[in-house]
Amino acid sequence: MAMSDTDNKAAFDMKSAAATMAAVVTAITDDQLETATPSGGMSVRQLLAHVAGLTEAFRAAATKESIGHSVSPTEVEPELPDDWRTRIPVRLEALVSAWREPSAWEGDTEAGGVLLPAPEMATVALNELVIHAWDLARATGQPYHPDNDDVTLLADWLRATPEEGTPGLFGPVVPVPDTAPTLDRLIGLTGRDPAWSHS
Repeated sequence: MAMSDTDNKAAFDMKSAAATMAAVVTAITDDQLETATPSGGMSVRQLLAHVAGLTEAFRAAATKESIGHSVSPTEVEPELPDDWRTRIPVRLEALVSAWREPSAWEGDTEAGGVLLPAPEMATVALNELVIHAWDLARATGQPYHPDNDDVTLLADWLRATPEEGTPGLFGPVVPVPDTAPTLDRLIGLTGRDPAWSHS
């Protein structure tokens, strides 16, 4: 997503995506932790551990404290903290607050060992929240109603995704009709089947 360092009109708030993720996370039961998710064969437990880590990583990206210190997610095997039901929502609130600072959108920043313009990093963070909340909701049988503006922004951002996907990020694009809801088209662009289920 192209934005200049001073074009904060294009900045967006992550409150809705974070609140939706928090609601999904806190509704997950212990007996669902080993359930499969649509996210690359990860279990609910593994994906929750990933979410616990990424929320802190993207908060640190907003403050720029991660520059020169972040590592690729493939280099660590995150453990799910025992207090995940409270820790993840707290980290989500911190993430939202950090990206509300105008300085968060200036210059470059780093997360997962990757340096990007701050506005693009923010879009990556938003995508992680929206898509992984869908993964968790679908895996645990919860309703999922993300913010329409967030979904539209991300679908526009990913619309040029090549059919083979983006190595390390998304698998091959799953074809979805142009007439399908925007959320379904976004899910397809991330290499997921919008109709995914356990059955």
